[in-house]
Amino acid sequence: MYKERLKAIRERNGLTQTDLANLLNIDRSQYGKYENEYTTIPIKHLNTLCNYFQVSLDYIFNFSDIKQYKDAQDEINKVESGKRLKVFRKEYKITQTKLANFLSTSFSNISAYERGINILSTTYLYAICKKYHISADYLLGKINDPSFL
Repeated sequence: MYKERLKAIRERNGLTQTDLANLLNIDRSQYGKYENEYTTIPIKHLNTLCNYFQVSLDYIFNFSDIKQYKDAQDEINKVESGKRLKVFRKEYKITQTKLANFLSTSFSNISAYERGINILSTTYLYAICKKYHISADYLLGKINDPSFL
């Protein structure tokens, strides 16, 4: 999902896993688990790393070779993300139940995402963007142009 590019960016910048763990205020061993995809990195931490290295989520996910989008926002916008998820789902004529089944989650989880209560998890974000060729940065409200993928 993201381990190759995340590790390459860290090494290219001459940083250690400890350096990035300190940035995220977590243990080095936990960061190592994230970087090696033994556990999934929370989207808030992944966003922090993208902002630190000035790269897009789409680049980290290997969806695009565009490292940084013009006018990209640093913060994830939960409310806008929810609206965009709902618009995407309706454009593709996917019910909340069908999307929940695809992601192996609950209908109520999808509803909470669409209402801007929760932010999409890294795993769900990746699955949606990969299958439907949607920009992760767009879906999270970091950029306004959905046409990058």
